[in-house]
Amino acid sequence: MRDLCRVCDYWSLQGAARHVISAVEIALADAKAKSLNIPVHKLYGDAKTDRMEMYGSGGICDTKEHFREELKQLSELGIGLYKIRAEKDDIIRTAWILEEAAKHGIRVGVDMCQNLADPPQKVKEVVDYVTGIQNLTDQEIIFLEESIGPADPEGFKALRRCVSPKVCGGEIITTPTEMNERIRSQVYDFVQPDASVIGGIGAVMEVFEQANQMNTEVVVHAWGGPVAIMASYHAAFAGGGNLVEFPMLDFPLGDEMLGESKAILNGFLLRPDGAGLGITFNDEIENKYRFDEKAVYSCKTLDRGKPQESYWEEN
Repeated sequence: MRDLCRVCDYWSLQGAARHVISAVEIALADAKAKSLNIPVHKLYGDAKTDRMEMYGSGGICDTKEHFREELKQLSELGIGLYKIRAEKDDIIRTAWILEEAAKHGIRVGVDMCQNLADPPQKVKEVVDYVTGIQNLTDQEIIFLEESIGPADPEGFKALRRCVSPKVCGGEIITTPTEMNERIRSQVYDFVQPDASVIGGIGAVMEVFEQANQMNTEVVVHAWGGPVAIMASYHAAFAGGGNLVEFPMLDFPLGDEMLGESKAILNGFLLRPDGAGLGITFNDEIENKYRFDEKAVYSCKTLDRGKPQESYWEEN
């Protein structure tokens, strides 16, 4: 790891270089834990719980039917918190899903997806969004994620003073140094480090340590492939987290690689206690899911024919 950091730190102390470091650190942790026949989280400390509450991470929906399908899935899993994606103009749509989720006893948080926006939205635009929703429903947004651009920590701080939902972020911050500075500056109500982005599981442990000193909650970001997801889950258990993300992805390969490692009971993630990360990969799986050069994860926003506002106003 030291040799790798010497090479990557010369290249860059942030960005993609940190993703490389994250990948190698996670692989080494998996290998060491397997050699010791223990779960990865035991390398970083004793887990304080055997289960952790989950929130559903989906809501990339353009129809009521899709939203209702995801709410049904969460209800069946016993998960009571649902994160949707919304833009500043999605006021009527957001109010509709708040009301619909309440029928299932499910609360709602909103990811405003400003981590890649250029230029990102302003504090006033977020305040107007929240106010507009409050004028339409008594149901409250629980949290606002990445509602301001990542280069504007003062904007996050200003937003915290203006709205009632908790303000959170940090999934694309690539060093614990920067994340910890934001924690000390009280930029967020809770922070969302990702082990596959910030430098590995050990880097997330540094964030937990600083957050505990500042009484700031850590809710790990868990998205992408099964290795990245499980690395963040192990970090959450080792660090003493209370809430983790459940990606609502249609990803059969990921489900097969995870197997029983991602076990959910009554809305809680059960602590993975198998050796290593708990990932299964073999020739049978590789042959079943052949490499597809056209399968690319794209961050480009596509026009999927989003319905007009009148659609969300209808009963």
